[in-house]
Amino acid sequence: MLSVVLTVIQRDLLLAFRRRADLMNPVLFYVIVATLFPLGVSPDVEFLGRLAPGLVWVTTLLAALISMESIFRQDFDDGSIEQLFLSPHPFSMLVFGKVAAHWLITGVPMLVIVPLMALLLHLPVQAIPVLWATILLGTPILSLVGAIGAALTSGFRGGGILLGLLVLPLYVPVLIFASSAVSAAVDGLAVSGHLAMLGAGLILALVLAPFAIGASLKISMS
Repeated sequence: MLSVVLTVIQRDLLLAFRRRADLMNPVLFYVIVATLFPLGVSPDVEFLGRLAPGLVWVTTLLAALISMESIFRQDFDDGSIEQLFLSPHPFSMLVFGKVAAHWLITGVPMLVIVPLMALLLHLPVQAIPVLWATILLGTPILSLVGAIGAALTSGFRGGGILLGLLVLPLYVPVLIFASSAVSAAVDGLAVSGHLAMLGAGLILALVLAPFAIGASLKISMS
């Protein structure tokens, strides 16, 4: 079963690297926000440092949402989804492989660029490891939950707006706990409770989301 999941991941990564412009979108989005926000609001170091936790996580959420619509779109158009249905392997595991590939494409660049963005926004240095930990725990949740909405809207042309309406309310708890953890780190407070809630959300998403994604794709195919 592991080899099947790895094969799906390898296939999706290969297809993604053939569309290298899509790989750069999250990084460019981060760079644009980190560059323009201080110019448009205020260059004050203390103000930016207080605002950075929420700003970084709102940017992360929007960057994940931008890339979410394409996770099943190409497979839906070329008939690959039907082939996955016909596979003798559990459909939920195949879907999990696609979501894992999506996280490797979008989440890993975020892990790389976020510390630099935090420095540009003058986030205190002691809060950067906590920010990195929230990105590590939170972005897989965004991919898993967002994939449910992407599966439901994969049969619609231009379903990005509908996808946003479906997914954004489900992203709010991740945004709250993640940004609160970073803000607590800035103030020197304990962050273990916030990180524990993110970890619990990640476990819950890993267990339940693949089945919900599979069911959503079946609905879109019917």
